Amino acid sequence: MAGKIVILGVFVADTAYRAARQPRMGETILGQSFVLGPGGKGSNQSVAAAQAGGDVHFITRLGADAFADMARDTWARAGVTPEITLDPQSYTGAAYIFVEDGTGNNAIIIAPGAAARISCDDVDAQAALISGAAVFVTQLEQPMAAAHRALAIARRGGVRTILNPAPAAAISDEMLALCDIVTPNETEAEGITGIAVTDLETARQAAAALLARGAGAAIVTLGENGALYHDHTQTVHVAAFNAGAVVETTGAGDAFNGGLATALAEGMDPIAAVRFGCATAAISVTRPGTAPAMPSRAEIEALLARG
Repeated sequence: MAGKIVILGVFVADTAYRAARQPRMGETILGQSFVLGPGGKGSNQSVAAAQAGGDVHFITRLGADAFADMARDTWARAGVTPEITLDPQSYTGAAYIFVEDGTGNNAIIIAPGAAARISCDDVDAQAALISGAAVFVTQLEQPMAAAHRALAIARRGGVRTILNPAPAAAISDEMLALCDIVTPNETEAEGITGIAVTDLETARQAAAALLARGAGAAIVTLGENGALYHDHTQTVHVAAFNAGAVVETTGAGDAFNGGLATALAEGMDPIAAVRFGCATAAISVTRPGTAPAMPSRAEIEALLARG
């Protein structure tokens, strides 16, 4: 029987505006479109893991507002169990995303709100839940101290720990030593190790650098080139799956990490779990959005069966 997956992270409401250009200071212009939807890496990963079949509990902090209602609705639809600290003195996080109509280039402002106040006390309050998980996952969008504390609690409880080091930031060797698996993409791997990832060999070098600093294993995600798994005994390249035409890649990393967590919680070996994560990501990029693009378990299994 699969064990629980506990994820610590943030939720933000993504507000995306499309226009011909950005307005100048003091100017108002008309835009072509607007989309409001759920975001935040931890929340997206929770949705991906739950829809892939996982028993997922998501630890975060929300304000008491309409965006918090959006978060709860998103999790309810996916089957995520929320473990929320309510913070009426702050607000639920939001992101302003400007998309330039002619080029697709974007500019983003993130106001994390309550999520920026996730604390070690919040984590300590969930220590029993974290210690009882099969897999614990976190990222670097909430304060580093909270992520570090949660990884330490998970490690003491014998829980398998996954750190998705996004966005890239300086990580101490002490924190990396608490991670059974670290899952950077190419940019994050370079940001953390200083090794530019341009092919499979440089991906292996970056992964080896993470192991040298204490991580148990590293998975460097490579977009359309799949993912490279590296631990102290093996290096395996898992090719990407083709699930159809690519529509949007924004949530691919979150889909991968959610799928990976579910597979590991079910007892799959690491390489099978990476394949499961790659299939989850491959389906997600054929749809717009992040959380709304996450596939069902049946869809993932159908793609895996096709090879």
